[in-house]
Amino acid sequence: MGVQVESKRSGRQQPEPDINVTPLVDVVLVLLIIFMVIAPQMEHGERVELPAVFQPDSRSRSKLDPIYVTITGAGTVYLEKEAVADLRSLGERLRAIRAAEPERRVVIKGDASVSYGRVREAFALCQEVGFNGISLQVSQRGGGAAEQPEEG
Repeated sequence: MGVQVESKRSGRQQPEPDINVTPLVDVVLVLLIIFMVIAPQMEHGERVELPAVFQPDSRSRSKLDPIYVTITGAGTVYLEKEAVADLRSLGERLRAIRAAEPERRVVIKGDASVSYGRVREAFALCQEVGFNGISLQVSQRGGGAAEQPEEG
């Protein structure tokens, strides 16, 4: 196991100390298993098995499903995945959706190259129609703490 070193005083070789990491690995694996078993039990509340649906209605929308309004870099406006001619026809279609399902939210996805004024027009149109929950979808870049502004 270890390298044998010959002592100058005696002609015998003295064993060199060798660290055995096997017990350490065993302890770490046991701790990992314990945490994997206990972590789900630490959730708040009781565990509930929800019923499953085998044939969901593909056309039904809930109030949790948002309505997506997309503005591309070329300036084309989409409602869900259908192109809309202009903001006026977008307003008419949004009014029809709002009349049928007043609790739904709107998420506006604007391309980064589109001017903010164009996105703001779509936002104002959604407010005018009467939607309460309007959000702007963004992507997160970077991955750290927010920079603190310097005080001057």
